[in-house]
Amino acid sequence: MDETLTPASKRRPRFRRSSEPFPFRVTDGDALILQQLARYRFLRSTHIAALVGRSLDRANDRLCRLYHAGYVDRPRAQLDYYPTSGSTPMVYALGDLGIQFLAERGVEFANLEWSRKNREAGRPFIQHQLEVVDFQVALERFTRGRSDVRLIDPEEIVASSPEHTRKKRNPFALRAAISQSQRAQALAVVPDLVFGLMFPDGSRRCFMVEIDRGTMPIMRADLAQTSFVRKMQAYLAAHATKQHESQFGWRTFRVLTVTTDRNRAQSIKEALRELNVPQSVGPSLFLFAIRDELRASDPIEYAWEDGSGRQTKLV
Repeated sequence: MDETLTPASKRRPRFRRSSEPFPFRVTDGDALILQQLARYRFLRSTHIAALVGRSLDRANDRLCRLYHAGYVDRPRAQLDYYPTSGSTPMVYALGDLGIQFLAERGVEFANLEWSRKNREAGRPFIQHQLEVVDFQVALERFTRGRSDVRLIDPEEIVASSPEHTRKKRNPFALRAAISQSQRAQALAVVPDLVFGLMFPDGSRRCFMVEIDRGTMPIMRADLAQTSFVRKMQAYLAAHATKQHESQFGWRTFRVLTVTTDRNRAQSIKEALRELNVPQSVGPSLFLFAIRDELRASDPIEYAWEDGSGRQTKLV
């Protein structure tokens, strides 16, 4: 019997797989859903519908079937904030059977125990990952179909980078050193997202992205401790030493920071203007956006504001 004849909308547990099996087979459309989860790790049902080009109702139906068949997981950490009304989109991750399905079709995984990792993932980590995906999906959606610009995704950036970069465990990690109190301090930063925009003449603009949820201190007296200022110093120092040229072959890049509100953005910019990193380009390296404003806009056409208060667009 074809699975479409059995309604998946029948009331089933949200966070516990049904004990009542129903006929199921993985379709080509399901395989595409699994591929997107392998790429992004965590996705809301709304993200999945947008990425695979389905209606939300149809996507939810297939996700329900995939969950109860064991191909995808619903991380239980979302129980912390999942409303009883069910109005918030469900969060999904790749399950063990989904991993097995893709591995049998040639997809390589460094770790096959995703279900265990999904169970261990906490709410802050999942929420941060989802905000990164919010931005990435918006980029894909608003560049799709444009003739004047093409999105360069992280996989393409790695593939076009020098061999020594491709071999790195984390090819996007930037490392730099600065002097503090006459002592050398090693810094490292891993962007939340890296992407580029390619133009018809072959030129491109490259960006690294920081999604700031307002939980990290902006500044600390000890540079060894995590702070947003430490991240900015690492970016400035790496840019000053042209690490982007040797690591990716880029002429330059800018850092996009999506933060919670204008007060925090202003505080970060004030701290940024106090930094003195030798030979750096200074505050103009950074562009800022307010999270809720950006969600309601096209990130390409959004009026980003640099560290000095000047507005600009990505293209």
